[in-house]
Amino acid sequence: MCGIVGYVGRRDGVPIVLEGLHRLEYRGYDSAGLAVVGRSALKVHKAAGKIRALEATLPKRLKGSPCIGHTRWATHGEPSDDNAHPHCDAGGRLAIVHNGIVDNGAELRAELSARGVELRSETDSEVLAHLIAQALPSAGSLEQAVREAVRRVAGTYGLSVVSADHPDRIVVARNGSPVVLGVGEREMFVASDAAALVRHTQQVVYLDDGEIAVLTADGYETSTLDAEPTDKRPDRVGVVPEAYDKGEHAHYMLKEISEQPEAVERTLRGRLDRRFETTHLGGLNLEPRDVLAIRRIKILGCGSGYYAGLSGAHLLETLTRIPTHAEPASEFRYRNPVIEPDVLYIAISQSGETFDTLAAVQEVKRKGGRVLGVINVVGSTIARACDGGIYMHAGPEVSVTSTKTFTCTLVALALLALHIGRVRDLGPADGRRLIEALLALPEQIRQVLGGRDRIAELAARYSQYRHAFFIGRAAGYPAALEGAQKLKEVSYIHAEAYPAAELKHGPLALVSPDTPTVAVLPHDHLLDKSVSSLEEIRARKGPVLGITHAGDARLDALCDDVLHVPRSAPELDPIVLGVPLQLLAYEAAVALGRDVDQPRNLAKSVTVE
Repeated sequence: MCGIVGYVGRRDGVPIVLEGLHRLEYRGYDSAGLAVVGRSALKVHKAAGKIRALEATLPKRLKGSPCIGHTRWATHGEPSDDNAHPHCDAGGRLAIVHNGIVDNGAELRAELSARGVELRSETDSEVLAHLIAQALPSAGSLEQAVREAVRRVAGTYGLSVVSADHPDRIVVARNGSPVVLGVGEREMFVASDAAALVRHTQQVVYLDDGEIAVLTADGYETSTLDAEPTDKRPDRVGVVPEAYDKGEHAHYMLKEISEQPEAVERTLRGRLDRRFETTHLGGLNLEPRDVLAIRRIKILGCGSGYYAGLSGAHLLETLTRIPTHAEPASEFRYRNPVIEPDVLYIAISQSGETFDTLAAVQEVKRKGGRVLGVINVVGSTIARACDGGIYMHAGPEVSVTSTKTFTCTLVALALLALHIGRVRDLGPADGRRLIEALLALPEQIRQVLGGRDRIAELAARYSQYRHAFFIGRAAGYPAALEGAQKLKEVSYIHAEAYPAAELKHGPLALVSPDTPTVAVLPHDHLLDKSVSSLEEIRARKGPVLGITHAGDARLDALCDDVLHVPRSAPELDPIVLGVPLQLLAYEAAVALGRDVDQPRNLAKSVTVE
């Protein structure tokens, strides 16, 4: 992985592909390259490092079409010029860019080497170029050669291929890694993310697994691996190009933190039913009798999606009285899970392309289970694989670090919990209380954002520590987990989160004047217990930063520093409490001079296992 862009048409493809690659920088990468066909010759340029390093090596007169480009996030082989994409066949007439992992890459490399093929890189991807080239003489067409090559591949691929001997086309294929086609006027585009295309077209076609497409200036044709035509009609993206710009903000992460009030309003819009004090969620495809038949709920997600699932599990179980559990999607299918007909599965993914989550969804579906998706990207693979679900409508999120989509995931799960709860045993008075609390969230988040200067001051001071603990109880614990995740992601400060009661079962050994604790302290029925945990930390001279509500003098006395946030309904408090933790991580990273939007070693959309 990580990013693919391609163009075929009457214009020069090089600047279009470079612009598209810049649009995909947010996904995280360590090298970049492009291949362009011009005057029956194939020219390839690639370099380790950022796209600007690639641009510095490009000849001023490099022009042509078709053109394909790639930003790589290393999986096989270190970041280097040789390991960067595109990869070519032995004759230098054909080039490929590839997202995904070739699981049998080692075996195919050994086979190719035994045939006398000289492999120039350490990657698994390079074998695809050689396999296609070897199939080409007998295949009769570039697309048939691609079919024959990918049949030999075990694993995942989003693949784009150009050839100097077929200078009018790009052939693309998909299995487990996203590929989207852009339909223009006498021109076609391809990318791994629609973000690379929105400046040129709003008409897109999403390939499904096992599909191949041939792109020419005059249009596209799609088919299966067995060469059976598939009828793929364009969809409209519905996102303006300006949504991907930073505007006046220093970083995308800050922009997206600041956009949360409006993002939450979009998640709520048209979904609150004041007549029956419930929610309108037509995309669930769940009838009331289906809701009444649910006996358990299982939430699946990765990274921040998993932490949102933990928070959502607490909320759902509280409001619906249905046993609810969250677990990492990356581990789910490996334990041979028992799929039961009366269990509702919920898959969470910002991108809708997270491979581990998609694989978990496919496992549930294969065994006859029902899956709902909580997804941000409309038309994404996971969204299409689910039986129904909720789109967050948070808008594009560019920074690698998830902020507004995390918050909107919690809001979407709250809408789902209210919907299910009102079908079951939740009374209208509680429904009314929760709706009022949901409507108040945007303004409460604005109030937290208004305290950014104070948070920046604290972040500058706490960023000098090398380690930190985060603690919380019950609903506060998932917020603590997400806060620790954010801090370590962008500031590189080692941070770990624990349920507050677990401190005394081991982690307390590390509490000292050099290890601060960030305590998430909602004013709930467990506040007295949380105070006891603070006493344990203070007895060992550990600094404490409290994230809490105003009105309890004990917390002001026990914490070295306190950030007060507005009170919501107890069930929704984690949504508001999470916002200052996002700002704390951001400001700490800025104070330390980190690359905020592209943290080291991380990628935005993890489409490999």
